[in-house]
Amino acid sequence: MSKANDYEAKTESLILPILERMNFELVDVEYVKEGSIYYLRAYIDKEGGITVNDCEAVAREMNVLLDEKDFIPDSYTFEVSSPGLGRPLKKEKDYVRNMGKEVEIRTYRAINRNKEFYGLLTAYDKDSVTIDADGEEIRFEKSDIALIRQAVHF
Repeated sequence: MSKANDYEAKTESLILPILERMNFELVDVEYVKEGSIYYLRAYIDKEGGITVNDCEAVAREMNVLLDEKDFIPDSYTFEVSSPGLGRPLKKEKDYVRNMGKEVEIRTYRAINRNKEFYGLLTAYDKDSVTIDADGEEIRFEKSDIALIRQAVHF
């Protein structure tokens, strides 16, 4: 397990009891370096959306635990955030939530000269995703998908 994966797993185990008590959902945890700064980020959500006050309440409790456990030796910034509208589908519950909704899929390589697809999510399993694109069923191997998220139109 990489150090980032280890930090993310430990953070997840600390934050889940807080989120369960507040009736929030953990969408993702990431430990990334941006420029010269390391960030530990927790993305949270709830029915109706997350507010700044929600993020602040979770961050306040988590900062105490992160200081107490002190399992990350590097200097880092901890952030709690809403995943936003364009969040990628990563977990089983993301796919369940988006069944029958329009999704955007971007592939690593061109398929029929396209790398971007839109359609209704109709099926998924551990290896593949199927969409209905204007009446045409298209099946993608997950290993070919660079990004899948709910489609957002402005």
